[in-house]
Amino acid sequence: MTLLHLSFYSAFTLSALGLAFHRTHLISALLCLESMMLSMFISLSMWPIQTQTTSPTILPMLMLTFSACEAGTGLALLVASTRTHGSDHLHNFNLLKC
Repeated sequence: MTLLHLSFYSAFTLSALGLAFHRTHLISALLCLESMMLSMFISLSMWPIQTQTTSPTILPMLMLTFSACEAGTGLALLVASTRTHGSDHLHNFNLLKC
């Protein structure tokens, strides 16, 4: 395993661990999701270089598009939940209450 692979795997793992263990604020969960998407985008962008193929792939651009949509939706949910509940603490959100 090269140093490049190790850095991408460790970035993805650290962001997944951050999402699993530091779920106090919604914004921190969204940042962990964005860092996971960024590490996957960079690794997919470097994949044709590592395999030495000349054909460009559309998958990194498609993933970047979905990541931008996910970020916009997450920020909209953050604003809506802050307006209704007063804060972005995740323990304030109860799915059973209307």
